[in-house]
Amino acid sequence: MSKELKAAVLQVRGAATRSVQDWLAVERPLEIRARAGGAVRVVSTTMRTPGEDRALAAGFLFGERVIHDPRQILALETIDDDAVMVELAPEAEAALEATRRPFITSGACGVCGRTNLDALLAVPAADRQPRLPTIRPSTVVALPSALRGAQATFERTGGLHAAGLFTAGGTLRAVHEDVGRHNAVDKLVGALILEGQLPGPDSVLVVSGRASFELVQKAAVAGIPVMVAVGAPSSLAVEIARGAGMTLLGFVRDGGFNVYCGAERVEGITDKKEELADVRCA
Repeated sequence: MSKELKAAVLQVRGAATRSVQDWLAVERPLEIRARAGGAVRVVSTTMRTPGEDRALAAGFLFGERVIHDPRQILALETIDDDAVMVELAPEAEAALEATRRPFITSGACGVCGRTNLDALLAVPAADRQPRLPTIRPSTVVALPSALRGAQATFERTGGLHAAGLFTAGGTLRAVHEDVGRHNAVDKLVGALILEGQLPGPDSVLVVSGRASFELVQKAAVAGIPVMVAVGAPSSLAVEIARGAGMTLLGFVRDGGFNVYCGAERVEGITDKKEELADVRCA
């Protein structure tokens, strides 16, 4: 299924109006079904951009703590254009039950409707020794444009969020796009899971918008130590990042950025301990 389609629009420029063809990002529901030794049930119906649906399902289940090892996925298949079926190991049944949602998850919300948030909030503290990777400020400020350059569908539609995985040296490893910012991260992490690997200690997650709680939580669960956002983080995002031992950088634009926690990983920056750091780096 296509990620984009053409539509007729009226383009207004000053006093001039004309009919043109424009590209729209496709948004459709995806039903994630799962079974862990019992009956099949719908885990979530999420609004997403079609494509990488198997990765999205795997990343979603990993971020929700339903699975913690790729080997717990016994089978994963696309049922039709808008449904994925996941067969899980029986030990995942209790965690699967905790993900129940009474309504559809929109493209804007990654945890809406979840009946139990305790497990999501309890992100294990990371081992910050050694405090790696370290990243140069010059690398940080170059990451958003590097991400934008890899956004093929956004270039045509202007309507998608992106999540990119980079090394601390600024090398792009993977990028995924979606109408939902949380879906983009799930697709990124899920693709790695299906390849039998996780991001690793030299990983930097770059997101095209703000750093909301659910994005930081997904990064923390995946073991990503550094997160870079073009926009602002929320207070809970900073709290989760600090508790997980992450480095969280926001407002990365115009040659600078803010360090909210984990400044020890940014070369030349002094950590502010447990305070909310607001460091502007040139």
